[in-house]
Amino acid sequence: MPDATGLELIAQRVRGEMGEDAVVGTSYYREQATLEVAPARVRDVLAHLKDHPEEPFEFLASLHGCDYLPEEPRLGVHYQLLSMERAERLNVRTRVGVEDPRVPSVVDLHPTADFQEREVYDMFGVVFDGHPDMRRILMPEDYEGYPQRRDFPMGGEPVIYTYNEPKLPRWYD
Repeated sequence: MPDATGLELIAQRVRGEMGEDAVVGTSYYREQATLEVAPARVRDVLAHLKDHPEEPFEFLASLHGCDYLPEEPRLGVHYQLLSMERAERLNVRTRVGVEDPRVPSVVDLHPTADFQEREVYDMFGVVFDGHPDMRRILMPEDYEGYPQRRDFPMGGEPVIYTYNEPKLPRWYD
């Protein structure tokens, strides 16, 4: 992991190459370095981190989603990059609102992102613009809602016990 100073140097170089609006913040917590990026600039920043000789983070180890309810913007997309040359990891995070959750796809940069982006779409509803096959991967195609969002109802089927048996419908009725 880059230390806090190394993270700030990475952020400074990315801002110098991509513009001040690309990196919105940094976080170094529990020895985890995180670069916070504007949603529209994620693909550009990841391309820079992959191809630039000073930032050799060429491997996408993980891509996952997170719901930060009650904070806004609520939905987060996390990219964990690995530099095999330096044996360092760098987290890149972006956050989008639930009204229009769109992030550029990085499948053309990192082919391993294909199914991971589909999973984030399926569970959280984040649409990855430019993805070659953006459809559900875990839930049925006609499923409504996004089950990993924190405001998703916790429902389920009622369990029949002896005290509520006459009140619930039975399969053979």
